[in-house]
Amino acid sequence: MQDREFMILLDTFRKLIRRKAKPNITRILNKTHSADLAEIFRSFTPDEQLFIFKMITSLEYKSNLLTELEETYVVELLEVTSPEHIVEILGEMAPDDQADIVANLDEELELKVLALMKDKESKKLEELMMYPPESAGGIMVPLPFKMNETDTVKDAINSVHNQEDMEMIFYIYVIDEFDKLTGIVSLRELLTAKPTVILKDIMSTKILSVTPETDQEEVAHITSRYDLLALPVIDKDSKLLGIVTVDDIIDVIRQEATEDFLQMAGVGKDREILLKTPWEATKIRLPWLFATFLGGVLASKIVMNFDFLVKEFALLAAFMPIVAGMGGNVGTQSSTIIVRGISTGRIDFNHLSKVFFRQLLIGSILGIVYGLLLSIFTYIFFKSNANMMLISLSIGISLTFSMLIAASTGTITPILLDKFGIDPAVATGPIVTTVVDVIGILVYFLTATMFLSSI
Repeated sequence: MQDREFMILLDTFRKLIRRKAKPNITRILNKTHSADLAEIFRSFTPDEQLFIFKMITSLEYKSNLLTELEETYVVELLEVTSPEHIVEILGEMAPDDQADIVANLDEELELKVLALMKDKESKKLEELMMYPPESAGGIMVPLPFKMNETDTVKDAINSVHNQEDMEMIFYIYVIDEFDKLTGIVSLRELLTAKPTVILKDIMSTKILSVTPETDQEEVAHITSRYDLLALPVIDKDSKLLGIVTVDDIIDVIRQEATEDFLQMAGVGKDREILLKTPWEATKIRLPWLFATFLGGVLASKIVMNFDFLVKEFALLAAFMPIVAGMGGNVGTQSSTIIVRGISTGRIDFNHLSKVFFRQLLIGSILGIVYGLLLSIFTYIFFKSNANMMLISLSIGISLTFSMLIAASTGTITPILLDKFGIDPAVATGPIVTTVVDVIGILVYFLTATMFLSSI
């Protein structure tokens, strides 16, 4: 949806809500996709959200809307909804989406909802809720479409025709007499094979699978790396428990990318931080800034130790922000590239030397270019000052070394953190910022001292 369309639709909804024009609201709802409504929904006030939610009469539309919304919105809406109606809405959802929503309800409401569901459905839901929400078991669709390896292609096609409620049949999962997963047949292979051929003869035995405990990020890596539409989940005995489908993988990739971005920015990993109160958001961000605070204090101490140099060559103070800022940017760029590489599985500890020297070369080139530019700039604009040649050289060379150190730090820090089992997205930002600031200022003054001490 375009920004202009978004604003028009939001404005129209708000005007109709103020007028309580229910027939008009119903007509617009019928023409608005649930994903578009979810986007607009985030701009509504809580009262407007509740009003619109109650206006939706279609259970399928309500279920689609809830699966598109953040957890906080879902909980707020369902807290004022009767348990009976919640069960009706859940009946339109896939089991994995049901489990996600029920798990976020408060305990009392959760028990009421489970008690109202049919025994078979509630048992299936409780089994899914046993797994961590960010694991393969937590996001899988249970009871996928499966056939016995002795069944024929014709049997499989007839069975597919009868699976009206089955979610996303991309593959036929083939099991043996012990219910163990032994092979996979794609729909393309199924439709192009002769009807009398048995599945065992056309199935692929090269099976990529995960266990219920596998982290959802690893599931996303496997799925994207091998271009799969679904990934089977098996237990320790190779029995098929469920599948993780591509729509859930897309959600996982988006969630993980958001978490990594928030953590690198130093605001925690809560994807719903915008919905927090100012005090809650402050508590999350406060610890992350402490490392930067300490780095600033240490950098100040370094500056004080070289106050004699600043007093004699006051121009040095004017260029400190440039050296610190350029170094910080290079360090952030390098660390972002490496953290992204680690998260996608393209970079690991075994690639350390190759990646390190590549980033070192890039940092060297950038440092030389901008160091030379800064030296020329300072000399041209301040050449009336005495000893400007030496001052401009010291500033340019210190910028070169600062950017070189920043590139090295931004490269090696996330790889080492990952090696020692620390999430690079969490710790890289504060460490790189602090190290680059402190070492950058130190190098700046040491270089200046070396060039200017003889004057």
